[in-house]
Amino acid sequence: MDRTWMNFSRASNEYQNGVQSFFDFAFHNSSQENMILCPCKKCGNIYWHYREVVYEHLIVDGFIRGYKKWNFHGECTTSGASSTINPGYPYSGYRQHVREDDMEGMMRDAFNMRSESFQSFPPNYVASDDYNIGGNTFMDTRRSVPDEQPNEEAAKFYTLLGEMNEELYKGSKFLKMSFYIRLFHLKCLGGWTGNSLTMLLELLREMFPFAKIPQSCKDMKKVIKDLGLGYNKIHSCPNDCMLYWGDRRNQQSCHVCGKSRWVNRDAEDVNEDEYGPQSRRKPNKILRYFPLIPRLQRLFMSSKTVEFMMWHHDQRTDDGLLRHPADSFAWKSFDNKFPSFASDPRSVRLGLASDGFNPFKIMSTSYSTWPVVIVPYNLPPWLCMKQSSLILSMIIPGEKGPGNDIDIYLQPLIEKLKQLWAGVETYDV
Repeated sequence: MDRTWMNFSRASNEYQNGVQSFFDFAFHNSSQENMILCPCKKCGNIYWHYREVVYEHLIVDGFIRGYKKWNFHGECTTSGASSTINPGYPYSGYRQHVREDDMEGMMRDAFNMRSESFQSFPPNYVASDDYNIGGNTFMDTRRSVPDEQPNEEAAKFYTLLGEMNEELYKGSKFLKMSFYIRLFHLKCLGGWTGNSLTMLLELLREMFPFAKIPQSCKDMKKVIKDLGLGYNKIHSCPNDCMLYWGDRRNQQSCHVCGKSRWVNRDAEDVNEDEYGPQSRRKPNKILRYFPLIPRLQRLFMSSKTVEFMMWHHDQRTDDGLLRHPADSFAWKSFDNKFPSFASDPRSVRLGLASDGFNPFKIMSTSYSTWPVVIVPYNLPPWLCMKQSSLILSMIIPGEKGPGNDIDIYLQPLIEKLKQLWAGVETYDV
């Protein structure tokens, strides 16, 4: 389809006729309730509007620069996967953004099950109760197939697929997994506590006893945890001297200041294994670390984001204007210094940012939490700085900021960055 009209004056007949052709395509392929995502410079494919409103925006403000492949409006990706785009829900207008879920597609992306050999979960297959670490034994209700045992990842995938295909209640248009994920998403957006979500679940179970609603927030987490992308707890010295990590993971006190690892020093037992009874003690300080590599891999494994990871190379307009970090002198200088890295457009460019804030919103309370955020600069400018695209790498707690000792906490991240620099095998969908 010829799209040269997108470069014409917005007052020209060619541009206005082209907008109408865009509407014909978008409303045929991606409309929901007579609305589409508005691709104007201000809305940025985030807000849903009716045809008249989108037309006004495109005439007044124009399209997002570089939006020549209409991924958000039903244009198929090169992978041949489903073209349905389901963007993240912003804090405002949540109701407008609740659209049909591609739950099976999401899980196939997450577990790298896009190949044709992995078909949808057969309705007459069930998972055996007696499975080991190698994975479930799947049995046909009519005949046994002991030679077709999936591996551990496939077992998780098929278990989740079974949960996904299960209705919330008989005759419901909502699926159990979709309900869990949407409700957990609301918890994250609204900042609900685990107890508040549990109380809501109790109320919903009383009102809808026929529905398959979990008992508590903890039970709901157990179902969706196999989607991956969890976090690790790493104990640290309360004086920011060291992490109990790597070769020092089993130490019971700081080798710099001598401070005990535990709140109750009398409870120390140097002979205990890290994952034994000592894990139930209360440590003085805990670093929450979110592994970076699997999160970056998901960007390439998902059919919804893989093309955007090469936008800086394939679709960026190189006219000398500074619109994206790829237009900067620093980016080009880095490419000249490391040509082998720059030769592959899939090489990931990252930015790192951190700052402290008081999570309790009571300024008289002295407490400072430091999140460390990773920004994937491969993404186009209308995505890379969106909250949904930022990668939370770690959360550094404490009554005071780490100051110059922040490098102590960055050790796990730096180790993974070195591993990424050497190269990590990743599936590109």
